[in-house]
Amino acid sequence: MPTSSVLAAAIAGLGFGLSLIVAIGAQNAFVLRQGLRRENVLPVVAICAVSDAVLIAAGIAGVGAVVAAAPAVLTGIRWGGALFVAAYGVLAARRALRPGALQADPAGSPSTLGSAVAACLAFTWLNPHVYLDTVVLLGSVATTHGEARWWFGAGAVTGSLAWFSALGFGARFLRPLFRSPLAWRVLDGLIAVVMFAVAASLVL
Repeated sequence: MPTSSVLAAAIAGLGFGLSLIVAIGAQNAFVLRQGLRRENVLPVVAICAVSDAVLIAAGIAGVGAVVAAAPAVLTGIRWGGALFVAAYGVLAARRALRPGALQADPAGSPSTLGSAVAACLAFTWLNPHVYLDTVVLLGSVATTHGEARWWFGAGAVTGSLAWFSALGFGARFLRPLFRSPLAWRVLDGLIAVVMFAVAASLVL
């Protein structure tokens, strides 16, 4: 296989993967908040990146066609994801509306490793858009690259790892801004809006 074809496929995969991942959503909002608080950032970033790698590989391997042919499975995931995201939105809204708790601890109560991992897994695997975008759509586009499709997937995986690492570990540079309780209230308010919007899109 020509090196130029491999490189072109990898670059295409990188760009396409980033176009799907770099967007305001429940998962990105969660990773950002964990990064700002410097809590369990490495496992959260690792879960997001590894999950994307697994889903991308599944899509390229042909699982996307199976998922697309099973609407009942996607329906179940859609409603489960909507309930979970809405519940997290309620928690974020409560944090934003309770200035007393925020003044005592602007970032809220520390999260345990178990709760952070569980939430991250739920945000990742209970989101039907993950299956439609990463498995079905990306898998379909990858097949157009023929023998270089796995290089396309490698590019997409690289983009996912780079994005979540930048979001999680780069959030520390925003910490001076979030020394104010008001900044945390605004962030939690925005997170609540994002969660409710995602939940509504899943239901509607």
